[in-house]
Amino acid sequence: MPQMIFVNLPVADVARATAFYEAIGCTKDARFSNEVASAMQLSDEIVFMLLSHDFFKGFTPKPIADAHATSEVLLCISRDSREAVDAIMAKAAAAGGRIDIREKQDMGFMYGRSFEDPDGHIFEPMYMDVDAAMVAMDHTADA
Repeated sequence: MPQMIFVNLPVADVARATAFYEAIGCTKDARFSNEVASAMQLSDEIVFMLLSHDFFKGFTPKPIADAHATSEVLLCISRDSREAVDAIMAKAAAAGGRIDIREKQDMGFMYGRSFEDPDGHIFEPMYMDVDAAMVAMDHTADA
């Protein structure tokens, strides 16, 4: 099995969350999904596990953060282009997400935006031209 990341997210409504994640391009893996959990595959290595609050509570003694009121984590996901960043933002908006929760970031070599899913989890899709970033960082180091 390749090294993967499974991001476990507590959600108020598994069906609603599943529909949102499908709308932004994830694929539901029915083998690991049921009424209390949905395994939503973003890529070969990244899976979002959408867990009902009651099911999520079985994995931690800590209270579930209200992601609408408290920052729990920022999930930065790379995209292949600026256009791909804008495309996932449009999908998030159409599916009921709250988009551009902070100003767009455009550093020339890196472009990023942000959205919240219906449960308040923050995603930051971004595109970076690595070669241009290396040039920019070298230039900054010399200043």
